[in-house]
Amino acid sequence: SRWCLITTHKLYSSLYDSNEKTFEKLLIANRGEIACRVIKTCKKMGIKTVAIHSDVDANAVHVKMADEAVCVGPAPTSKSYLNMDAIMEVIRKTRAQAVSLNVSICCSFLSLLSLQASEGVTFIGPDTHAIQAMGDKIESKLLAKNAKVNTIPGFDGVVKDADEAVRIAREIGYPVMIKASAGGGGKGMRIAWDDEETREGFRFSSQEAASSFGDDRLLIEKFIDNPRHIEIQVLADKHGNALWLNERECSIQRRNQKVVEEAPSTFLDPETRRAMGEQAVALAKAVKYSSAGTVEFLVDSSKNFYFLEMNTRLQVEHPVTECITGLDLVQEMIRVAKGYPLRHKQADIPINGWAVECRVYAEDPYKSFGLPSIGKLSQYQEPLHVPSVRVDSGIQQGSDISIYYDPMISKLITYGSNRAEALKRMEEALDNYVIRGVAHNISLLREVIVHPRFVQGDISTKFLPEVYPEGFKGHKLTDLERRQLLATAASLYVAEQLRSQRFLGTPRIPIAKSKRSSWELSVHLGDGTYPVAVSKDGSSFSVEVDGMKLNVTSEWNLASPLLSVTIDGTQRTIQRISRNASGETSIQFLGTVYKLQILTKVAAELSKYMPEKAAEDTSSILRSPMPGTVVAVSVKPGDMVSEGQEICVIEAMKMQNSMIAAKTGKV
Repeated sequence: SRWCLITTHKLYSSLYDSNEKTFEKLLIANRGEIACRVIKTCKKMGIKTVAIHSDVDANAVHVKMADEAVCVGPAPTSKSYLNMDAIMEVIRKTRAQAVSLNVSICCSFLSLLSLQASEGVTFIGPDTHAIQAMGDKIESKLLAKNAKVNTIPGFDGVVKDADEAVRIAREIGYPVMIKASAGGGGKGMRIAWDDEETREGFRFSSQEAASSFGDDRLLIEKFIDNPRHIEIQVLADKHGNALWLNERECSIQRRNQKVVEEAPSTFLDPETRRAMGEQAVALAKAVKYSSAGTVEFLVDSSKNFYFLEMNTRLQVEHPVTECITGLDLVQEMIRVAKGYPLRHKQADIPINGWAVECRVYAEDPYKSFGLPSIGKLSQYQEPLHVPSVRVDSGIQQGSDISIYYDPMISKLITYGSNRAEALKRMEEALDNYVIRGVAHNISLLREVIVHPRFVQGDISTKFLPEVYPEGFKGHKLTDLERRQLLATAASLYVAEQLRSQRFLGTPRIPIAKSKRSSWELSVHLGDGTYPVAVSKDGSSFSVEVDGMKLNVTSEWNLASPLLSVTIDGTQRTIQRISRNASGETSIQFLGTVYKLQILTKVAAELSKYMPEKAAEDTSSILRSPMPGTVVAVSVKPGDMVSEGQEICVIEAMKMQNSMIAAKTGKV
């Protein structure tokens, strides 16, 4: 069967015809999870692989997975992964027959494709014309109009400067979307609601576009307020055949970057799905497209849909399509590049089950829904023991998350026969995902997938700011959940005290006093301090909190990063993140990390005599909330600044952020 293999961790078809010859060696000009993803399919197809890497990526997972690996330059992408001269030299040196570049459009990239064609090297993807046409948002919009694809009203030319941007925005009518003509991934995009935001958006978008894509051209179009972001996966060959492989719902976003995706969408009916699919195929045929690609649409509440852009590469969220169709899209791209016709007809493409993908980032979700975090993964364990889970990652324990690249840790995908089953497995997978050493967005992802609005399918691209208008604060505990957390933390504390009294399974002192069976504790959580009484009964603990007794049972394997606990019949998977000698401990519970302090009753009474360290006064300091590069400083010593005035601009992981003064003062 070519359908989704839910008994494996791969969750995509492993069907392959060994008699179908393709390439002997393929170079992958990328890094991270997508490079690893391509290598997996190449191994299945018997194709040898060549990885390229920057000097800081010398020990990366994709480098270890490939048959050969060559360093192409220092850390910055412009000097390594986008260094087309170096990449072409590696192609010649390794005699690779084909190359996979899953990067956004840039001028040097197109020149590389032309050079490859002249030297007989095959590109795994569409031809230069299609890439150039669809990679340029201005040209792609004109082509879409000619192909009778619904488009968003806007200015179809290149915006010259900030003054022209303001004039055009006024003509279109606010709000407007300012975005880079080349590229994607949310970079070089700004929403403007007035003239001032248009000027600022033009400046930042052009700088980000130049930095990320080597092309600072911008366009402006009407911003469709409160839409859904739904895209259609297309697959076309060099013989005029094209298919649409159903849709992906990508409306959960922050800063125009997708966070949670699923397939199919809860919103589309068969008629709308077919209309979107047929328009996507019409556009692909109009540019003679031949590979896998994605046509993105904005869909309003009345199911009117408008062309947004076409991505001429394998999208980050492609696994959910593989799950519900059973197709290996990388394999299909390689087949098409070799010249084989598609093996399937439109009627063969199913919607089989439901798949959900969460993008796991090294980000602090409590800062603007996710500001980048860097560091070394001191402990890392993927939840592959959970049924029907697939993890696409390019990192491992010990890997570094640096400022140079996208902060994605992995793509976590779950599959089910229906949406409820897929979401339940995602909840379990997130609870069982161990990531230590960097901040991560597991807490945000878990809150999104269990939120009533998301569960009901009531979502739009404004979901996060609407649900969390004051910013994300983590899970808000109910009274029952608070008691469960207190009881679990107290039981964990007692279990550890009992373990510390034993050595190799026996008491440390043979003449030790008889075992204690009850403990009176004081547990501090949030703004409250709670008396907790614990008594031991075999491997279980009876815990009294708020006058209520809870039974807590576990194997109490304190060496494991994951701890399965049953509280009055309710199973919870928790993680103890940290602890110290003063009783302070951090526990991940329902996705969110809570800080507690657990003391004996006597210690709690004495703790009031301990002096507290005064918090640092940071009101007169501007401190970057993330590591990055200072690309502009707008003030100098002696300047008077007012609250909200820009002080400097920090670039982190290809995104530019304006740092503003928190109060009026003198620099």
